[in-house]
Amino acid sequence: MSANSFDARSSLRVGDESYEIFKLSAVEGSERLPYSLKILLENLLRTEDGANITADHIRALGGWDAEAEPSQEIQFTPARVIMQDFTGVPCVVDLATMREAVKELGGDPSRINPLAPAELVIDHSVIADKFGTRDAFTQNVEIEYGRNRERYQFLRWGQTAFDEFKVVPPGTGIVHQVNIEHLARTVMVRNGQAYPDTCVGTDSHTTMVNGLGVLGWGVGGIEAEAAMLGQPVSMLIPRVVGFKLNGQLPAGATATDLVLTITEMLRKHGVVGKFVEFYGEGVTAVPLANRATIGNMSPEFGSTCAIFPIDQETVAYLRLTGRSEQQLALVEAYAKEQGLWHDPAAEPVYSEYIELDLATVVPSIAGPKRPQDRVVLAEAAEKFRTAVRDYINTDDEAGKESFPASDSPAAANGISKPAQVTAPDGTVYEIDNGAVVIASITSCTNTSNPSVMLGAALLAKKAVEKGLHAKPWVKTTLAPGSKVVMDYYEKAGLLPYMEKLGFNLVGYGCVTCIGNSGPLPEEVSQAVNEHDLAVVSVLSGNRNFEGRINPDVKMNYLASPPLVVAYAIAGSMNVDITRDALGTDADGNPVYLADIWPTDQEITEAIAASIDQDMFAKDYADVFAGDHRWQSLPVPTGDTFEWDAESTYVRKPPYFEGMAMETTPVTDISGARVLAKLGDSVTTDHISPAGNIKPGTPAAQYLTEHGVEKRDFNSYGSRRGNHEVMIRGTFANIRLRNQIAPGTEGGYTRDFTQPDAPVSFIYDAAQNYQAAGVPLVILAGKEYGSGSSRDWAAKGTALLGVKAVIAESYERIHRSNLIGMGVLPLQFPAGASALSLGLTGEETFEITGVTVLNDGGIPETVHVKAGDVEFDAKVRIDTPGEADYYRNGGILQYVLRSLIRK
Repeated sequence: MSANSFDARSSLRVGDESYEIFKLSAVEGSERLPYSLKILLENLLRTEDGANITADHIRALGGWDAEAEPSQEIQFTPARVIMQDFTGVPCVVDLATMREAVKELGGDPSRINPLAPAELVIDHSVIADKFGTRDAFTQNVEIEYGRNRERYQFLRWGQTAFDEFKVVPPGTGIVHQVNIEHLARTVMVRNGQAYPDTCVGTDSHTTMVNGLGVLGWGVGGIEAEAAMLGQPVSMLIPRVVGFKLNGQLPAGATATDLVLTITEMLRKHGVVGKFVEFYGEGVTAVPLANRATIGNMSPEFGSTCAIFPIDQETVAYLRLTGRSEQQLALVEAYAKEQGLWHDPAAEPVYSEYIELDLATVVPSIAGPKRPQDRVVLAEAAEKFRTAVRDYINTDDEAGKESFPASDSPAAANGISKPAQVTAPDGTVYEIDNGAVVIASITSCTNTSNPSVMLGAALLAKKAVEKGLHAKPWVKTTLAPGSKVVMDYYEKAGLLPYMEKLGFNLVGYGCVTCIGNSGPLPEEVSQAVNEHDLAVVSVLSGNRNFEGRINPDVKMNYLASPPLVVAYAIAGSMNVDITRDALGTDADGNPVYLADIWPTDQEITEAIAASIDQDMFAKDYADVFAGDHRWQSLPVPTGDTFEWDAESTYVRKPPYFEGMAMETTPVTDISGARVLAKLGDSVTTDHISPAGNIKPGTPAAQYLTEHGVEKRDFNSYGSRRGNHEVMIRGTFANIRLRNQIAPGTEGGYTRDFTQPDAPVSFIYDAAQNYQAAGVPLVILAGKEYGSGSSRDWAAKGTALLGVKAVIAESYERIHRSNLIGMGVLPLQFPAGASALSLGLTGEETFEITGVTVLNDGGIPETVHVKAGDVEFDAKVRIDTPGEADYYRNGGILQYVLRSLIRK
């Protein structure tokens, strides 16, 4: 019950129903707050308890100073938690382990139970092993169940053992698309109260739901677990960036072009740790699907959220996707009552302002390794020829002499190195640097958007009618975010054209975007590796970091679904698809992109004719039931899980071993060595185990020792419930460059416990350090931990024995996750770096001043001595709540002790 210090409790009648609400108008200053902060204010009013959430917190938010730097801590209580299976399985593993720990400490294990609705969508496990055939989807799902049987049984146990926990089975859709199409409420109703729907999710693209006016963002799995157990999220009242939209998109520009433009703008502006909120007349011209696409990319520009307010477009989308008429009426009435309804003419107060005329957006892609590196489509081939030099040996004289008389751009730039490939059917062709070997319509970002999905299918239709084909070396895959996509493809009569170009359904899941692209055809993979070619993937996703998409592919580009199809036909990034012919028609005439690009009118007419409410009602009617495969899985029973000692998928983690009710005082760090010295923009994909498990690596050795055949290694993501596999894959990305092991790429370091400090696997060295009682540190550059909200990037770091990370700057989620695992995040002094301080990574580190935390405060800095170098590092424990987590050894230990003491 709320303390209700502001007498805000009231009621709202909608139709025949009456709801308790907490009126924002009761707080002075509320009317001038940005939309997103109004949602936070309501959250505080409703959860005010006089201790963690007080009247002073509410006044501080009501009196928000737009110009001030964040300093006031508040406690945000999300209405629900959303998970995908890669990050969700460890959450359920940890909850199951906590039940046992509570029992061992004399508590009631049933206290460990989600207190807020928690929904998990299994979408990260399907791999595109099969493609290009009508039965690819069925085959991939069968393989998926075979690989993941143990995990799926465990999740089915969780669904029965925990209250308020639901699972959307495999083969249904992608978590964020399922969220906006079905799970999101926009206005929540619970225990007679109506309040804004808010959520945190175990995937950074949880922000996709911002397009529906729902405040939510990605957190680490450990933070999500705490939220499920009723713990509020500790945060500082943020700065809010107002992003004004004017005009409307020009003909030919897609939602993808818009979002890549916004991503580039906001990255340059600097929005890490800030809220971004869209407003202005142009908002009304942005369809809901486009809003969701923009919100989805919030992690790519670094903001906490990227939210659109509620308006008539929101209600229309809720109606289309099958929400009840009572819910629609409630959303509109509540938003208008609370001042949450968008006024296009309003000029709200923001901390910072940025503006975009939608009419200036041009066709674009992004790559070859970061989503914020936008490339104008007309310049893509030229920019590729420059970028590819970072991935090839341009001093290869043999390669240059292959084309002494050629005037092709590739040959003239010395980047051509063709390799001959013989297909299984005997066809012979050549591939070269820049060959597009993967063209994938995949990921939540764009497959949620009918305009670009139908645009791709209409382009395919025109291409097929012109006699065009995808190149034989291109692995073409179609992985929609929901079954509704295939419904409207079929109703529009466009599916045969997609299939004619090889874009057959391979699964409903993240697939290529998450690194589950599956193997390239053997003959293509062999040619790529034997000739060390820099080949390319083009995907409609949100992530294109190095080493993420496929181990054979060095360069990755994000593009709209229509452009994915176009590049499959072109077959090379070295082709200027805005000027060069994609191929020839039956009469030998050149066919250009402009000849097959669908008009906006054609796309609009296709949407109107092929999408209806009944599709959503049918596909989501029994969304948690699953197919016969899911229903036939045997379900374990009991409040606590029976761990299988032989399992290589699900194992009891060691987080609570030896834990007592009283905390152990934190200590300074002495005699530490550097495990890795890293550069700028090291992502959680570089840190966290992801993708396939490579033979010969520590993780593969572990699986082999446990009787697992190579063909059954599966991906790291699928084995996140087994900490033994995961710690062996931490810092093992094939593109990681550890500067203390120069000349290597991948999970290597130097082991200073051995004579002459030989190069070894990071895992093996970490084991030697732990055996010798030597703590470890990580040195890093700017934007350390950018990317997905991967809890294993922090869990693996902690379990390897890392006690502190010293970086130039952090991305929000990873910094928070490090604290949640008891790792101290430190920051170099302003303007300083490992390079400028002369640190080689060979030094022994002493970090003093940490013990100030034992007195209840947070030190502003600690003193670091590394060899002959000394400096004061900024402590990046930003809130008192984070300090409590660190003192307890981590967030889970803090929650466990708190629950037992209640």
